[in-house]
Formats: sequence, C-alpha cells, structure tokens
Amino acid sequence: MGKMMMMFCVAASVLLAVLPNLLWLLSWIVAKIFRSGVPYAPFGWTALALLLTFWLIMAYGYHIGRWKLDVTEHELVSDELPSSFDGFRIVHISDLHLATFNDRPDKLQRIVDRINSLQPDLICFTGDFVNMGKEEAHPFTDILRGLSARHGVASVLGNHDFLIYGHHFADEAARTAAVDEIVEYQRDVLGWKVLRNQNFLISSEDGTNMWILGVDNKNSSTQGFRTIDRGDLGKAMEGTGGFRILLSHDPSHWRHEVLGHTSIQLTLSGHTHRAQVQIFGWNPSQLMFTESGGLYHEDGQYLYVNAGLGCTVPFRLGADPEITLLTLHSRL
Repeated sequence: MGKMMMMFCVAASVLLAVLPNLLWLLSWIVAKIFRSGVPYAPFGWTALALLLTFWLIMAYGYHIGRWKLDVTEHELVSDELPSSFDGFRIVHISDLHLATFNDRPDKLQRIVDRINSLQPDLICFTGDFVNMGKEEAHPFTDILRGLSARHGVASVLGNHDFLIYGHHFADEAARTAAVDEIVEYQRDVLGWKVLRNQNFLISSEDGTNMWILGVDNKNSSTQGFRTIDRGDLGKAMEGTGGFRILLSHDPSHWRHEVLGHTSIQLTLSGHTHRAQVQIFGWNPSQLMFTESGGLYHEDGQYLYVNAGLGCTVPFRLGADPEITLLTLHSRL
C-alpha cells in the first residue's frame, strides 16, 4: 500500500505543479501574439500553494485521519424481535484490511480494547479481513484473539478475501486453497464463526431464537463496481425463520436480493469505506452505491453500512474508521 500511495502522491504533485505552469505558458503565447506580457509570479505561487495544500492534506490523512475512531450507536426496534432479546448488543465492524496496521499495531489493539469495552453480546465482522493474503494477519494473532463477546465473533468473506487483486495463482484451485487458508485461520486460530452461505442459531433461556446468516461476497450488477459473486442467500436462509440478521459484505446486495424479497430484518455490510473521503456529509461512494454508509430503514427492514476500520490505501479524510454498536429492542 505504501508504494502505491507514494506513486499516487508523486503523480498528483507533478500534475498540480504542471497545470499552473501550462496555463502561464498558454497565456504567455497569447500575450505575445497581441504584443503584451503576462507575469509569471501568480502562476508560480498558485503551483506552490496547490502543492503545499495537497501534501498537508495527504499528511493529515496518513498520520491522523486513518487512526481517528468513531463509535456510532443506534437503537433498532422490531416487532419481530423476541422480547427475550430486548437489549441485545451487536458490535458491527468491517474491512480490517490488516496490512493497514503494519506500521501501528497499537492502533489495532486500541480498536480491540474499545470493542470489548462496549460489552457486546455478538461481534459481527462483514468482510475484507486482508488486502492480499493470510500472511497479513499473522503479526496480529494475539491482538485479534482478544476480541470478546458473549456469543463470539461471526464473520463473512469480502471481495479482497477471495484474493482477486495483485495475485498470480497457477490456477483457480491454487487461489481457492489460499482463500480456504484465510477461512481456516479465522475459524481455527481466532475461533470466529465463519459463515460461507451458512447460518447459526442463538437461543435464549426461554427457548426463543435469533438466526445469524452470512454469505460470501455477493455483487450486484446494478451498483458499485464488479468484483466477485459467490454469495448464495437461499442456501444461507435454509432452515431459518423469525428474527434474522444477515452479514453480507457488499451493501448493494440488500436492495438487489434482500429488501422486499425476504423478511430478513437486519442486514450488516461494509465494502464502501465511504471512499475514505467525506466532506460536509458527502462522499464519492454515493455516486456508485444507493446505500453507501450509515443506517437505512425501509418497510420494516434495516441495513447498516459500516465505514470500515482499515484502508485499501493508507489515507482517510473525514470518513473515519468506525465501530458500530447496534442495540436491538422489541415491541413485543
């Protein structure tokens, strides 16, 4: 990520320096034709100001913005939630992209400590555990093992977890084996419940139930950018009923296959990162996704899109890393 970020910064710097000078050159040519003159100083100072502003913004996003942490809390009410689950606390996190923390593992420890301080009944992780491979997770095993919730951690795979970026596997079988290693690491080393088009049941003392469903990355062709489509919602729903929570990495899945097509009451997603840039409440991911960040509620069905904790490039401006606490309440 660091090399890619530096290449972007150098390219942007060259562009910002060249543009004012190019404008001056064009103005100078026109002025010569009309036997006039154009001072260079305003163009030179503009180039310098643009470069300084750009590098200050990049420095802020790298050193400060990517480490800011928002804890967002919401109370969700449902007629279908059994009263025995009233007050059930879910911490929703997403998009760790663990290579983000290579230079600052203490920041990941701070995130884990903050999650645990919220005393969740369940932690839901909605994908993109890594950027490129399982090896990103190895330095953080002890930290990640520290996540604690009464019903553990449920997780699903995002598009990056299928290792479709920057890899040159000999064949599809080799890539699948590498993906399986990520699943095994989460399940066997960390003790997470990895849901690959699967579900599990949480039962209360009075015998009432809540279902947690999870699908592999499910891509909607009508929103976002094309990634990989491995989700099977029908399979994940098999044998379930009543109050259900779906973990699905890509928020476009909600409108494409969940909302109005099922009675799933709550869907949790990530993926957008809010483009890692948000200014005055607007972020570029809104151009691609109908639901790009935050809480959505329509016809009794909820969607929450988490802004993520890690980065695909080490920079955030306004779109801070996010931990979401959702407290469920019943009207029954």
